[in-house]
Amino acid sequence: MGEARKEALRVDFDRSVKLEFHGSTISSDGGLLAYRELDEAFALTAMAEDVLTDLRTGSNIQHSLTGLLRQSIYSRLAGYDDTNDAERLGVDPVMRQVVGGRAVGHTAASTSQMARFETEVLTQPKNLSALLALAGKWVDGVRLAKPIKKLILDLDSSVSETYGRQEGSAYNGYFRCECYHPVFCFNQDGDVEAALLRNGNVASAHDWRLVLVPVIDRYRGLDIAKLFRGDAAFAIPELYELLEAEGYRYTIRLPANEVLYREIAHLMKRPVGRPPAKPIVLYHRFDYQAATWNKPRTVAAKVEWHRDELFPRVGFVVTNMQGGAKPIINLYNGRGRAEQAIKEGKVALNWTRLSCHDFVDNQVRLQLFVLAYNLGNFLRRLALPACVRHWTLTTLLVKLIKTGAKVVHHARYVTFQLAEVAVPQKVFAAVLTRIRRFAAITPKPVPI
Repeated sequence: MGEARKEALRVDFDRSVKLEFHGSTISSDGGLLAYRELDEAFALTAMAEDVLTDLRTGSNIQHSLTGLLRQSIYSRLAGYDDTNDAERLGVDPVMRQVVGGRAVGHTAASTSQMARFETEVLTQPKNLSALLALAGKWVDGVRLAKPIKKLILDLDSSVSETYGRQEGSAYNGYFRCECYHPVFCFNQDGDVEAALLRNGNVASAHDWRLVLVPVIDRYRGLDIAKLFRGDAAFAIPELYELLEAEGYRYTIRLPANEVLYREIAHLMKRPVGRPPAKPIVLYHRFDYQAATWNKPRTVAAKVEWHRDELFPRVGFVVTNMQGGAKPIINLYNGRGRAEQAIKEGKVALNWTRLSCHDFVDNQVRLQLFVLAYNLGNFLRRLALPACVRHWTLTTLLVKLIKTGAKVVHHARYVTFQLAEVAVPQKVFAAVLTRIRRFAAITPKPVPI
């Protein structure tokens, strides 16, 4: 692509320095090429060809649904959290390359094209249902190449603050703000299995079946250990019964009551003597049946005495697991990983940016953010070498994705010259090597 010659800018601190801008040959997002390689290895965005329905008519359709979906996902992964930046990204050489198709030789989709795709095409009932299920399909595709030995599901709700008159936005007394109240289901690797945007004033467990049951259905035929964790909002008898019927072991926090406190009365006396620096932690296991339960269930209790606190910290967890109270509580505490994943989604991808007026448009936006999050998490847990395996999604955004790149066109190929600062060639090469190993063992779709 050609572009008009622009006069260079000068700086006063050193008059020998000139600043030139080459929008179509320079990119600040060179690291997206590694994510596109992972995408290709598992045929992730290519799934759109089979699940999305193109309702567009006319002879001037420039971009496929798969290309538009890629642009939506990769732009969010790179920190562009809505369609306002599509006009500039349309000429970005890296974005054009990862989108593929017509975008490689011309431009990627414009702001208006992306807006129509997200608010008109993806909001159609059939496409929206497919989009809601796509995160799970991605996880299944990765699992075929890297089988799991155990499944742990974490169900948790979150808050997405709103600042306008968005449809479905409402004041939430717990979060003390105008917001949406989405719910997420994560697995033990931090991948989002399913997500659902909900009105701001619904209870934390509202519509839990819409999120959890499809996930359970997908794993029903898998002969592995299956576990579930949830906070006190999901202490619901119907959920216990479903998990027991499906063969899941579960640890779910119970709201405290007088009957539960009577069971641990012997632990509620402050230990004699000078309090140690470390908390005194006591555990107890007992059987309990609430009035709404169909049978007695096991409850594990944890009591913590801290040196500078008058009363102990007490927690109760209902479970169908065998063993002592301590390992049960420790398993439940592992659900903090889901809370950390939600925090990463908010910080690294800004997935609380749900600023459309129509609720269904914001539902689509949340699903696109979830897909971008999963793509980022796949690369982090599957492709990073040991020296950078500790990097968070935010670190990967700043150090890997935001790698400067200059494109050089040759007769038969295209060269991206990447800046070698935060991510040297050795690390980038190790990432690509790991991705290729998965590509070699991933089953490829059979043409129909």
